[in-house]
Amino acid sequence: MPKDPICGMSVDESTAYTVTKDGVVYYFCCQHCLEKFRGGAVPKSSAAGHAPSRGAHMPQQYTCPMHPEILQDHPGDCPKCGMPLDTLVTSADADPHEDARIADLTRRFWLGAILTAPVLVLAMGDMIPGVKLNDMLSRRLSGWVQFVLSTPVIIWAGGSFFSKAWRSIVNRQLNMFTLIATGVGAAYVYSVVVVLFPGIIPDTFFHQGNPGLYFESGAVITVLVLLGQLLEARAHQRTGDAIRGLMDLAAKTAHRMRDGVETEIAVDDIVVGDLLRVRPGEKIPVDGAVVEGSSSIDESMITGEPMPIQKRQGATVIGATINQTGAFVMEAKQVGTETMLSQIIRMVADAQRSRAPIQRLADSVAGYFVPVVVVIAAITFIIWALWGPQPALAYAFANAISVLIIACPCALGLATPISVMVGVGRAAQAGILVRDAVAIENAEKITHLVTDKTGTLTVGKPHLAVCVPAEGREENTLLQIAASLEQHSEHPLAQAVVNGAETANAKLLSVADFASTVGGGISGTINGQHVRVGKMKFVLENGAAIPEAMQNAAIALQEKSQTVVWIAIDNQAAGILGISDTIKDTTPAAIKRLHDLGLKIIMLTGDNRHTAESVARELGIDDFVAEVSPREKHEYIKKLRTEGGVVAMAGDGINDAPALAEADVGIAMGTGTDIAIDSAAITLVKGNLEGVANAIGLSRAVMTNIRQNLFFAFIYNAFGVPIAAGLLYPVTGTLLSPMIAGAAMSFSSLSVIANALRLKNASLN
Repeated sequence: MPKDPICGMSVDESTAYTVTKDGVVYYFCCQHCLEKFRGGAVPKSSAAGHAPSRGAHMPQQYTCPMHPEILQDHPGDCPKCGMPLDTLVTSADADPHEDARIADLTRRFWLGAILTAPVLVLAMGDMIPGVKLNDMLSRRLSGWVQFVLSTPVIIWAGGSFFSKAWRSIVNRQLNMFTLIATGVGAAYVYSVVVVLFPGIIPDTFFHQGNPGLYFESGAVITVLVLLGQLLEARAHQRTGDAIRGLMDLAAKTAHRMRDGVETEIAVDDIVVGDLLRVRPGEKIPVDGAVVEGSSSIDESMITGEPMPIQKRQGATVIGATINQTGAFVMEAKQVGTETMLSQIIRMVADAQRSRAPIQRLADSVAGYFVPVVVVIAAITFIIWALWGPQPALAYAFANAISVLIIACPCALGLATPISVMVGVGRAAQAGILVRDAVAIENAEKITHLVTDKTGTLTVGKPHLAVCVPAEGREENTLLQIAASLEQHSEHPLAQAVVNGAETANAKLLSVADFASTVGGGISGTINGQHVRVGKMKFVLENGAAIPEAMQNAAIALQEKSQTVVWIAIDNQAAGILGISDTIKDTTPAAIKRLHDLGLKIIMLTGDNRHTAESVARELGIDDFVAEVSPREKHEYIKKLRTEGGVVAMAGDGINDAPALAEADVGIAMGTGTDIAIDSAAITLVKGNLEGVANAIGLSRAVMTNIRQNLFFAFIYNAFGVPIAAGLLYPVTGTLLSPMIAGAAMSFSSLSVIANALRLKNASLN
């Protein structure tokens, strides 16, 4: 295990801060030591010297989504693939560099689109019925206008493509930008030659008395690629929203007690060992333990379960959870980056960074495709220049350009994004919101679906399932009395009882001497009778005798995953209430569909084992793990992936966020929390598992479509490149002019688009 170079503390590599300097990786236990190593401002520390402050952020760093080993302290492009570097989120504030980049891409796209529109009209105007541009504008003047308008589009708006392509050549990392620059550059340079030196173009390449121009091809490709980059940049900016949202959950201030004096301080100033007072309604500032008092705490943002948890002296409490009923004093145990919330944030960030973009496929192909095309074009030029008919040089240049134009990567560039674009639109119509193309690619390969219980398989709202009165008692009367008492309680189970009484049209009665016993139940007087509602222990402690038949009934309800609430009237057991969280109506059919798709379904839940086992048995779920923490969910997903599974995680709570981000495909219920949705790659608006089956079916259709598109993109090159190089000339005297090459290139793109549009009618069932 490595040691922190500043303090010498042993460091866990999986949770440590890391930085690479001079080729050496250094590990740090906290931001305090990292800042000191960098020579920056050192945040306040505890007496031990290692209580990292929430407000002390690492210097902003940037990394490549495709090559996580690339790490630098300023924005830019990846030296390997040319992709813009992503921001590593270290604070809740937005990165101004991301905003500036999006603004720059927006300007370039709109200016390029505005200038490209008339170029496209001039190039294609003769194809519009009733429009005769040749009668209004000479061919030569039209060429000069296209040259003037398209030059700023290609040179300024698309200038970064050429710089990235040059960098890819220098670094020997040929990628998509190499293809784009090659295609756009070839079309532009050839067209410039035609406009400036029309006399060197052989008559063979004339059409209707004029050589062809391809300014519109270069300009349109540039604008389309800019649009893709703009959409991608906005998606990248949103990847940090989950982490920023988690950071915003933390408390900002706390009440510290020292020497009998209570002082309000910033959470950043809390150190291990501080005593903190937490009042009702406040967020718990950091992780710690109760040392005085007791209260009921809403931990749903961590556990995912709606029931508040009773905390007494010695119980652990979690930072950012919400205190409800009572005030207490706690001792700070973990602060800064050591809190559970900070660990969740780190797990989400690490999982998001580890995703591999779908563009790797195109870049991998480009690594072989680009040099092959360039070599073919060079060989074509040499052969025609040495052995071609006169003017040999013009033939050599024109044929080499034909090779480059027909090999233009427009169709290859469209093959993936056009299918994704149409597929994402089709998904949205079905209530499936897809964050990026990576989710679609991964969803096709899913072998395991891991799902939360509460709010995913079930409705997530407790309700009254049954009222079992004791012998001699009437059900309606018992429910009326229990609801009359529960109306004064804020507990979720109390609301379920009140709602059940309203459904039964029971009129609530007035209550006197109402009292609440934390962790036990409630009591009061109704029509002169002393009523107690709560746990069995709460009833037994007051001398109530419980018949064996009622105890057996309670056990039967618990085996059905129902929470049992006991009712006693005048120290006599009067009955029990069974409260349940209903399984969604759509869940059983969805589970069957997922099994039919070949998936293994596993349920992970923070609920008790009896409830989890009952739900798993009822739904036919393959396996389940109960009483798991957010970290354990995260580790379980990681273990499945290590064993070779392609894992989808479906959940709806903040506690599911790390697992959603760690999974190959995170699927959030749209009825859940914003943090879960931000951490997931797919969000189901309707919030049920039918959407998971639909998403998987659609992903398979999209990936099949992409493979078909890649076939269309390459089939024209397979036949067109040899013809463009002049392979048929010795036999038939046929040459492929750049204009025909451009038409073939356009037709390949049209084929790709037409095929992708079929996804609009794809069946999801």
